[in-house]
Amino acid sequence: MSLYYFIKQRFPKKEKRIDLRRIFDEHGKIPDEVLQDDNYFSKFALQLPEQLPKHPNRLGKLNYSTLGDYKTTFDLRTIRNIIIKQTSPPDDDTSIYEIFNRLNSGGMNLKPQEIRTSLYHSSFYDLLYRLNAETAWRKLLGITELDLHMKDVEVLLRGFAMLIDGAQYSPSMVKFLNNFSRKSKKMSEEQNKYLEGIFHSFLTSCGSIGERPFHGRKTNKFNISLFEAVFAADCRQAFERRDTDIGPINAAGFENLKDDPSFAKASLEKTTSTSNVKNRLDLAKKFLSA
Repeated sequence: MSLYYFIKQRFPKKEKRIDLRRIFDEHGKIPDEVLQDDNYFSKFALQLPEQLPKHPNRLGKLNYSTLGDYKTTFDLRTIRNIIIKQTSPPDDDTSIYEIFNRLNSGGMNLKPQEIRTSLYHSSFYDLLYRLNAETAWRKLLGITELDLHMKDVEVLLRGFAMLIDGAQYSPSMVKFLNNFSRKSKKMSEEQNKYLEGIFHSFLTSCGSIGERPFHGRKTNKFNISLFEAVFAADCRQAFERRDTDIGPINAAGFENLKDDPSFAKASLEKTTSTSNVKNRLDLAKKFLSA
């Protein structure tokens, strides 16, 4: 995309990159009318530092149409691609994930969820993107704008992973989410539609616990550990029955869970250990069913 934008002599505005990602997902490209829209893009020219004081970089302030003699060299330059495949063992993507991570160790590093999006894209991931943009979910998160590095998508992923595979959790969290993402590629449209329905029912059930219920009392930050535990506990019975009948969350039990010292400890120390993840899931189930 960097090469494409350079040739088009347009540069995406930072504050519009999330919108552009959504547009690209919808169209499979950036439509020309969007590319020429100054609300999304600005004109592009190279901004390069001086190699020596008072010696401007010879490519500075140039763009694709003003490269001059360099244009032919640029046009004929080879773009090399490296294709990495996991052949053995077939059920472990750890090596591919690590290689991808190391290849992106320069410049602006990709976050774990950005790497997963590249490696495990599926219809289930399309579902996560749709849910992530819904107003009720954004209100629950307390953040209007989508996160550029997909941290909000990862929160949703963790919730579904704990609901479906939480009983089999083992560290690390990165590996657990990678394995779940790989498995999710095999989910049917019917399964994805069901998960969408159960999530909508969960959002409705949260109406009984007030606004911003998953934010800390002191820090006012969204507590991922609290969210995933409550989501898994609240949806568990409906998931096992294969329906979406979820009643209002037990408000008193929810407040007791937030104040419980054992839950707080499991959410602050070694948060991704097997014992602490299991403890959080068990405590959420206990307090919400009380």
